[in-house]
Amino acid sequence: MMLRSLSQRLALLALILFGLSAPANAQLQLRIGGGAFQPMPIAITDFGGDASLGLLVSSVVTNNLRRSGYFTPLDKAKFPESPGFDAVPGFEKWRSAGVQALVTGRVGRDASGKLKVEFRLWDVTSGQQMTGQQYGTDPANARRTGHLISDAVYSKITGLGGWFDSRIAFVDESGSKENRRKRLMVMDQDGANVRALTGGEASVVAPRYSPATQDIAYMTQTSGQQPRIQVINLETGTRQAIGRMDSMSTSPRFSPDGRRLVMSVQQGGNADIVAMDLASKSQTPITNGNAIDTSPTFSPDGSKIVFESDRGGSQQVYVMGADGSNPTRISFGEGSASQPAWSPRGDLIAFTRQRKGSFAICVMKPDGSGERVLTEGFHNEGPTFAPNGQYVLFFRDPGGEGGGKLYMVDITGKVEQPVPTPSYASDPTWSPLLAGR
Repeated sequence: MMLRSLSQRLALLALILFGLSAPANAQLQLRIGGGAFQPMPIAITDFGGDASLGLLVSSVVTNNLRRSGYFTPLDKAKFPESPGFDAVPGFEKWRSAGVQALVTGRVGRDASGKLKVEFRLWDVTSGQQMTGQQYGTDPANARRTGHLISDAVYSKITGLGGWFDSRIAFVDESGSKENRRKRLMVMDQDGANVRALTGGEASVVAPRYSPATQDIAYMTQTSGQQPRIQVINLETGTRQAIGRMDSMSTSPRFSPDGRRLVMSVQQGGNADIVAMDLASKSQTPITNGNAIDTSPTFSPDGSKIVFESDRGGSQQVYVMGADGSNPTRISFGEGSASQPAWSPRGDLIAFTRQRKGSFAICVMKPDGSGERVLTEGFHNEGPTFAPNGQYVLFFRDPGGEGGGKLYMVDITGKVEQPVPTPSYASDPTWSPLLAGR
């Protein structure tokens, strides 16, 4: 029995994504969690109204959905028609073209010059509108409306949260291997609107976005000086140095509410995890032992911390209470495990596994079960989750005189895409969604 509408068929996509069983009478086009994965055919028409801005917005939507790996946008040369925004599409024509979903839109301006962007998502099988929305904004934000529309379409069809309206901060690397300049940069998730946050006078490593604010914490070091943690606010441009001058602080991570930092503080041959209240600057020790504890990251609800430690003889991943109670090793198997990152959904922890000269980006459940390799090779590091928890961003360095590049892989391991940057890049961190912030 055929399902009567696209929405009925795609309601089952979430079941496939998480490995659950679908009803026996369902015929599903997408099989992301199975063997052969077929992205969904979709068409995004050129948005009418203002021709140049309409083309810009529809192009952003097209590129976003294609990069997600879950959709195959139809080539414009194969469009059977160019439907107006107020007209009902010729659904039989689009069905004949193999399309299951159709996006139409319009971009206009009001008397004050403010931009009005509208879109509609159509279920081609049933001939019904699935969703539609209107956005009012400054013309300078035209690209961002494309990201908002992409999120609306992606979420409606997949049932997953959006991630296109977000940014990525990373370390931009330029120059020779022996004299490489490392600057902190930020850009839209698709590589547009790149801007430098530091000038390269001091090297930058390990930036991390706050889950709640537009703050980024990172470690910086000037030649001959002790490394320091700094926090920069992207809205105001203000910066503050964190930690004590007589000790080395590394691996800063924000609490879910953005009010605290956890970091690794080194004194002597050991490194312990410390929490700092950003308002009062008061510090609270979390671990205290003869080991190197580093890379702490809060769970989304703030009740636990995942971190890496060599307390068992090699680098492995541990989980403990946010107060340091009951530390428990959760990574096992061949090789070492490091750089843990907790998914915003709370269901997975991503990490880097090193074994036999190979570096794999892996995920596992918070109790250590269900470990899976998403991608493996030389040299993959630094996992960070998308706002919806469905993709993991990391950097890959092939070695030699070159440098790293950014990539993203979905949590099924079926989709892997390069992320464009101006030059070599490392240490990525994904922002929360910008909407509502």
